[in-house]
Amino acid sequence: MRQRTIRIVVLIASATLVAVAGVAFTARHAPVSAARQREDWKASYARPAVIPFPPDDPYTPAEAALGRQLFFDPAMSGSGTLACSGCHVPSLGWADGKARAIGNGGAILALRTPTLLDIAWVPVLGWDGKFSDLESVAYAPITAADNMNLSGAELARRLSASAVYRAAFARSFPDGAISRNHVARALAMFERTIVAGEAPFDRWIAGDAGAISTAAKRGFDVFNSGHCAACHSGWTFTDGSFHDIGSATGTDIGRGRLFPTSVMLRYAFKTPSLRDVARRAPYMHDGSVPSLEAVIDLYDRGGIDRPSRAEAIRKLGLTARDKADLVAFLRTLTGDRPSPLAGAAP
Repeated sequence: MRQRTIRIVVLIASATLVAVAGVAFTARHAPVSAARQREDWKASYARPAVIPFPPDDPYTPAEAALGRQLFFDPAMSGSGTLACSGCHVPSLGWADGKARAIGNGGAILALRTPTLLDIAWVPVLGWDGKFSDLESVAYAPITAADNMNLSGAELARRLSASAVYRAAFARSFPDGAISRNHVARALAMFERTIVAGEAPFDRWIAGDAGAISTAAKRGFDVFNSGHCAACHSGWTFTDGSFHDIGSATGTDIGRGRLFPTSVMLRYAFKTPSLRDVARRAPYMHDGSVPSLEAVIDLYDRGGIDRPSRAEAIRKLGLTARDKADLVAFLRTLTGDRPSPLAGAAP
């Protein structure tokens, strides 16, 4: 009888240990809760503390102010009617609201004007990535015949004839020279101070639970649980890379033109930031998609099935509510207060 009692006690103890171990295993391997998953996603969208400037050209108020003056001056174009700000309009998310950029003499250019928001964090520039730094892309439109159409020599002559500009260059650079290099550096310095304003989304990330709607929060979950965040990642909502999303057709093959042996770079174009995206219709590199709703429909269909199409692009099966929630979320990215980094701007 005593042996039987001992066996029963041992069996009960063993069963209890197995049950406890099972609970512990289940706790360790249980799926992450929806609330915890959302918090983990939110943590990846925190803003940085400072604007990055090149080590060999650190921020100075004088140089940034000169860059701003150049940026808004129509004398930077051959006709004297086009300024950088004519295509990069602050109230339109630093783009121009057109399907294609408009250049010299009303010429319709091949590509849509990209936003300058958060450009300081973008490593390679241009829809096809042909510009290695901001200085080169800031200067290139000035001398392009179909864009601002002003020769470097004439630009230097115009600026040198202005006492205001001579003084500004003297304040900005030790030698005071009015040169292509200094024009490019000043423009790039100002453009690096163009940072997206604080949006409702930022306040939600910072802890204000009521900053965005319930629908927008659901849209955030759809955005991150699908494949949107794979390319539109981080606080700037871009990976700074190039992908074929299955929308481009025709002879412009994007980054593939620069890398003709690469299959995956055919029809690959720069991932744009989604900051202020509601202000920047139409969409895509060629302005071929008119609205946010149409963009989401494109992604939901999976685009054109071809060898270069990015792996993350495929049919999503979104519901009508998913799509509406995604639009609600994207609208929370519109800045409605000054950027917390705007103190560095002139």
